Formats: sequence, C-alpha cells, structure tokens
Amino acid sequence: MPLLIPLCCAAPWILGPIVIVLRSRRSRDLADVSAAPPADPPLVSAIIPARNERKHIEACLRSVLATTYPALEVIVVDDHSTDTTGSLARGIAAVDPRLRVLDNLALPAGWLGKQWACATGAAAAGGEILLFADADTRHTPTLVARSVNAMRASAADLFTLAGRQDMHSAWERLVQPQIFALLASRYGGSEQVTNARRPVDVIANGQFIMMPATVYRAQGGHAAVRDKAAEDLALAQRFKAAGLRVVLMMATDFLSTRMYEGLRELVAGWGKNVFAAGRETALGGAAGRAAFPVLLPLVPLTILAPAIVLPVAAVGLLPAGWLVWSGVCVAASLAFWISVYGYMRQRVWWALLYPVGAAVVFYIMLRAVLRGRRIEWKERAYLTQ
Repeated sequence: MPLLIPLCCAAPWILGPIVIVLRSRRSRDLADVSAAPPADPPLVSAIIPARNERKHIEACLRSVLATTYPALEVIVVDDHSTDTTGSLARGIAAVDPRLRVLDNLALPAGWLGKQWACATGAAAAGGEILLFADADTRHTPTLVARSVNAMRASAADLFTLAGRQDMHSAWERLVQPQIFALLASRYGGSEQVTNARRPVDVIANGQFIMMPATVYRAQGGHAAVRDKAAEDLALAQRFKAAGLRVVLMMATDFLSTRMYEGLRELVAGWGKNVFAAGRETALGGAAGRAAFPVLLPLVPLTILAPAIVLPVAAVGLLPAGWLVWSGVCVAASLAFWISVYGYMRQRVWWALLYPVGAAVVFYIMLRAVLRGRRIEWKERAYLTQ
C-alpha cells in the first residue's frame, strides 16, 4: 500500500504525455496532397510582412519564388526596417517581375505592426487567393501547389500549416520543444483543430495562412484583429465563430521556420504571445481569463517539480515515497521528451535537459504574466486588448 500511493500520485505525469502523443497523432499531412498545380490555377498573392529581417529575407524570397506553381505574385511589405531588409528585397525584385516591394505607411493608432503590414499587402494584392507568410520561413517548390489543392479539396475558408521548427542554438533546442509540446497538449493534432466545434479550440499558424481573398475581405481582414497580440489565433477563432471552416495540416517536409535565435529572442518572442494572446484565446470565457494568469506559469512548474524533488529525496531529505513518486515521474517525462525530440528531428539526448527548458519556460511565462498586456517586439511597444 505505501508504494501504491506514490505510484497513483504519479499518474498525471504518466498518463498526460500518453494522451498528448495519442491526440497529436491524429493529424493530416500535406505530403498526401497532389503536388501538381490545378488545371486552372488561380492567382495566389503571397504577402510577406518584413521588419528588420535582413538575416532571413533573401532566403525566404528565393524559396518562395522557386515555386512550381505557375500563377504567383509576391508582395513584400517593408515595415519601416532600419536594416537592409528593403534593399535586399528590391535587389531580388529587380530580376523577378513576380515580386513587388512596398514601403508601409506610418503605423496608425490601435494597430500592431504585423497586422498593419499584412493589411497593406492585402490591399495591393490582385490574387484570388491570399497567402500570408512570415519572412523567416522557407518554402519548398511544391508548397503552394499542394496548399491550393488541399484548401480546395477541404473547402477551407482559412487554411494553415504547421511546419518544421529549425533550431540551431542550445537555448532553442531547450525551449522550443517545451512550447510546442504545450501547444499540442492544448490543441491536439491537426484533426482536432479542423473538426473543433468551439472557436476557442481552433488555432492557426501565422507563418503560413492561406484563404480566398473574398472571404478575407468579408471578415474584415487584419483590421478585425488589429490589436491582438497573436493575430493568427484571433483570425482563426473569428472565422470559426462566423461559421467558416478552418483547416490545419502538418507540413514539416515543406515549410520550415527559425522563429528565434538565442535566449534573448526566445524570451521576448514568446513573452509577447503567451500571456497577452493566451488569456483571450487559450481557455475562453470570463472564468478562463481570470484563471489564466495562475495556470500559465503553473504548467511548466508542474513539469519541473519531479526533477526538483528527485535529488532532494535521493539524499534522504524526504520520505521514501517521494523518491518513488519523483523517480517514476522523471522516467515517464524522459520517455515523453525523447519522443518529442525525435519527432522534431533533434538529437534525443537533449531530452535529458528537459528540466532546464521547463525552468526557462517558467521564467518566460511568469515574466509575461507580470508584464500583463504590455508587449515589446522589434523596437515597438504596445498595449494589447
């Protein structure tokens, strides 16, 4: 009986990862969609907002322009960059007429920068289909053709993809799997999102969102989410609330992104999203918004707790039951993180350092809660709704 109690207490750390893995496996992949462009290819306008993206813009544009899709225009909106983003993009536009580079107008009051840049690009687009893509993405040649085919086949009003996360620094490898595992625990696989009944249960990836231009404009475009910290989630949930169809698919072989480089960018980037955006979109309702500031940092703390208790119990500072509980929890957690790192195409030994990643995520989330609705990103400060 004494042994049974700590084993029962370890159940959430054992069953929770199993449930996450099983839910995440219910996903559809873009690899199952034809790569051949449709016989009557509609014009796709790829809109890429860019602010201080000199490290990414050339590789992004060259990957987009290498598409096999025959009817494509690309619009880069240079959002008041203070680096060479605009000149690099114009250098490519000078040799490829499919690309235009626009200078964004001054940011209006009440708007966040990305939304304003997307709205500027959409206003200049002539395509039947609009594609919003981030400047730090890389596209394979068949990505657009497959996506158009998938959007049509699924009758999607908003079509979005989850791609591969490129990670190169140690901090990225420690933090990014933690964040995406938490997202998977909340939203599940692509089929859970696509078949969700409640708006609060859908999600979109702002790195790649495609939709018919008529639907986008009928729903108010980015103006409808101009003050939201995570415009992608807000758009998806707005579409769902309007009775429209939101479709998510996996595309790890066709779309890749390096979101943040190093610890500073990870803290700033995720810090602007996890609280200001999450409190409006993650749980829903007044009760969810009220509980969110407490629940948000509690999640990584729950992941971290057994790893903190284990060495303390191992040296005899806690009763034997604590050693059993923490040992079982850590073993189950290691098995889970090994599977996560394997799925994300990283060396699985990084799983041994999962407590470090959880500690950093705890700091990011606690810091975000304390900052509240105030966010800063790319030399701009906002007070979100």
